[in-house]
Amino acid sequence: MIQKTGHGDMKLTLEVWRQAAPGAPGKFETYEVDANEHMSFLEMLDVLNQQLVERGEEPVVFEHDCREGICGSCNLTIDGKPHGPRERTTVCQLHMREYRSGDRIRIEPWRANAFPIVKDLMVDRSAFDRIQQAGGYVSVNTGAAPDAHAIPVAKQNADMAFDAAQCIGCGACVAACPNASAMLFTSAKVSQFTLLPQGQPERERRVLAMVETMDEEGFGNCSNHYECEAACPKAISVTNIARMNREYARASLKRR
Repeated sequence: MIQKTGHGDMKLTLEVWRQAAPGAPGKFETYEVDANEHMSFLEMLDVLNQQLVERGEEPVVFEHDCREGICGSCNLTIDGKPHGPRERTTVCQLHMREYRSGDRIRIEPWRANAFPIVKDLMVDRSAFDRIQQAGGYVSVNTGAAPDAHAIPVAKQNADMAFDAAQCIGCGACVAACPNASAMLFTSAKVSQFTLLPQGQPERERRVLAMVETMDEEGFGNCSNHYECEAACPKAISVTNIARMNREYARASLKRR
């Protein structure tokens, strides 16, 4: 029989990565926490932090914003899996019904040189911002929103561009890749513009700038493990990587 607790019917053991500052030594600390199946994973961490504050201890730092699965900031590796055990789900949308009372859960930040740890479970993902700033934009001044049918777009291209644009830049692809590659993220941002007529003026400049910035930021190379697609909460397809490779080869030849 499960023992009832103050917060519900689950008693969990958490192994949480604690690191005071960038470059500081870190280690896993073990905590006991009470939860219930209706909580989200982040709400469970809120309960842990409330317990720590009440005991006069430093709360665990973790990043979050929307808690609706659309901002990508709830970047945690749970039991070795980016965003946890449920497919196509961000941490903020992961609920404790995935676990049972007595479970032991290991929580750590993304592990990648290009994502340095800020503190505890929070990492600096600004490398993604710099990749996008290098070319992930349309330079044409569009003014007011144009009529939906003003520029013809083939449905297949529109669908593929929309699928690529669903990338939320969380970094799960990097965390899952054994090489810490950012190819899935970068290729999604390249694809969403390459497939549309509005993205054609800077087509070559875009892919060259974004790929070169990605390399400068220290991400690894893609070796076709496909762990990135498996870990992506938005199921971004690796076909985008193939498209970006073709675009990069084409642009490189034109530059020469």
